Amino acid sequence: MQYRPLGRTGLNVSLICLGTMTYGKQNTEAEGHAQMDLALDRGINFFDTAEMYAVPPTAETYGRTEEIIGTWFAARGNRDKVILATKAVGPGERFKHVRDGAPKFDAKNLTRAVDDSLKRLRTDYIDLYQLHWPERSVNSFGKLGYVHNDDETPTPIAEQLFTLDTLVKAGKIRHIGLSNETPWGMMTFARLADEHGLPRVASVQNPYSLLNRSFEVGCAEVAIREDIGLLAYSPLASGWLTGKYQGGARPEGARMTLFPDNFSRYSNDAAQAANAEYVQIARDNGLDPAQMALAYVNTRRFLTANIIGATKMDQLEANIASLDVTLSDTVLAAIEDVQRRLSNPGP
Repeated sequence: MQYRPLGRTGLNVSLICLGTMTYGKQNTEAEGHAQMDLALDRGINFFDTAEMYAVPPTAETYGRTEEIIGTWFAARGNRDKVILATKAVGPGERFKHVRDGAPKFDAKNLTRAVDDSLKRLRTDYIDLYQLHWPERSVNSFGKLGYVHNDDETPTPIAEQLFTLDTLVKAGKIRHIGLSNETPWGMMTFARLADEHGLPRVASVQNPYSLLNRSFEVGCAEVAIREDIGLLAYSPLASGWLTGKYQGGARPEGARMTLFPDNFSRYSNDAAQAANAEYVQIARDNGLDPAQMALAYVNTRRFLTANIIGATKMDQLEANIASLDVTLSDTVLAAIEDVQRRLSNPGP
């Protein structure tokens, strides 16, 4: 396993981070426990979850993934071996079941969110507490163009930071992170933290894959210069880059088979065309398509950790093994050629 610094926290996290959003939906509690056992055995010390999980999010499965991680901690007694990251739900029409139907990042909401996560996780502290998406309108989740909303009144970022500072001083969280953020958001959090002596953002969890390299446009420079490294989610584009959906295939139990309407950002014509080319590049060069896609993400300078998830143990083993894959100049050149012609088709 390789390890990289988590911002300026002094913590070193595994380059491969275990994503857990399938626990409680596609994976049972026992399967989740087995995955965490394997990950820890392979040197993965970094687990990521969220109060929202399992995915797709529903009122019935809300918090279930954290509960499964909590029962694993209780059964194994190894909380000290894991750097644990979780996230707070932001506002949204799909989350009327969370905190009286109006989740925000004010003091009342964040304090309750942290306390509830700690109970589910059966732990006294969270290593990295992330805001799952901004409270303000941003061009995330499939959007590239920004549309400003003059009518919204989000919790001021300074107020969010002061609340998080209180939670750090209480010992409930150790460090903070962002998710689905923009360059403006990253820089504003960093500036205000420096100005007021508040907790500094250690990471940003945004999508990044061969089908979506939009992070490179503005966020990458911030990540490098401000030590706010990327925690890359969806590095396999919801499984498309594995090649298992080629030719209209829908394997039993796969995400696109079970939830075809929930992961549409990679199903447009341009994304499908680019995906087919990436899968073919891998096969032409004797590579597993999934491992090639993950190996590319692993090489990025702005990356802190690559978040992988799997529903089956052999998938998890193969994804971890992407660390041993070195991409040739020929493969890298072919990848860049596709990116030039079909740039970021799945944002």
